Amino acid sequence: MFDTIVIGAGYAGLVLAERLASQQNEQVLVIEQRRHIGGNAYDRFDTNGVLIHEYGPHIFHTRSKEVWDYLSLFTNWHYYEHKVLAKVDGKEVPIPFNLNTIEEVFTPALAHRMQQKLVDLLGYNVKVPILKLKEQDDEDLKFLANYVYEKVFLNYTLKQWGIGPEELDPTVTARVPVYISRDDRYFQDEYQGLPKFGYTEMFKAMSDHPNIHMLMNTRYQDIMDIGEEGNRLFGQFFEGKIIYTGMIDELFGFCFGELPYRSLRFEYDTYDTEYKQSVGQLNSPNSYDFTRITEFKHLTGQQHPKTTLAREYPQAYRSGENTAYYPIIAEENQKRYKQYKKRAATLHNVHLVGRLAEYKYYNMDAVVATALKLYAKLQHK
Repeated sequence: MFDTIVIGAGYAGLVLAERLASQQNEQVLVIEQRRHIGGNAYDRFDTNGVLIHEYGPHIFHTRSKEVWDYLSLFTNWHYYEHKVLAKVDGKEVPIPFNLNTIEEVFTPALAHRMQQKLVDLLGYNVKVPILKLKEQDDEDLKFLANYVYEKVFLNYTLKQWGIGPEELDPTVTARVPVYISRDDRYFQDEYQGLPKFGYTEMFKAMSDHPNIHMLMNTRYQDIMDIGEEGNRLFGQFFEGKIIYTGMIDELFGFCFGELPYRSLRFEYDTYDTEYKQSVGQLNSPNSYDFTRITEFKHLTGQQHPKTTLAREYPQAYRSGENTAYYPIIAEENQKRYKQYKKRAATLHNVHLVGRLAEYKYYNMDAVVATALKLYAKLQHK
């Protein structure tokens, strides 16, 4: 009846479902435990008619023309380049910390000296992880590194992750560098934007194929069994492919223990004005319990007399109570993940892909790229 079962209707699952259905003429069953498609990139209109991102801001950016061209099959784009400000010592300054930010927080003489040393010692248009900058011998650059670490990096990281920067994998801490440039954009990728009519509409277009069959509001465990002895669907042996995009530890009943994730809680406010902030994202590294405030209309380009903002409160993930957002990439957690990965290799015709299944802090474009790569591999089997 089905050639492939896809578990999860987020980016990874829908990319593979679409490719297998449209290019290989396969019958694909997509099983999704939520009531909506799109995973954490799902967006919707709130009660005031403002388009919001249900699970926090999602700004698409990529250097991959292949990924951009693929998604462009299903959407036009609202071209948008993300800019972020952070409250530092009472001022709203550009983030990542760059040459412009240095001018705004330090005296002219000190700022000029720091800027010159950064360019001379490290180069121009270079991103330097803050923990690397702290290793510099120069006293001015050490002072700068400690300032950025204390004012921008440390407390934000503690709020976001629940652990200190030194405990996180360098691939995570490197996401917030000091940028030796005057480019105030948060991302420098060649392709940046949001789906013109929203992510949900893009995902609907991806899944709108007669070979794709959606089963929503359903836990895969209620209708399937996946194991080393074989896979079953509705009690019958299933010999086709299974694409699994859920939590890898859940797949094996948490037999090696739970992998930790961070979750988020949001508080929304709508104002009877066109805009409240000068940019889409305002970070709060040191004050309050929330990490940032997002004003969605800056991101989406929606024309509307009102505006909705969301305050974002990180919290620990608790199964059954909230949503898993970010795998906590730390050494001990990677050891546990590798145990699950080894066991996953024993499964028959089961392919794991995506942030939860691979326990990786993927950006959206990387998830799409990984799914397309898996499709190419399956195509040649």
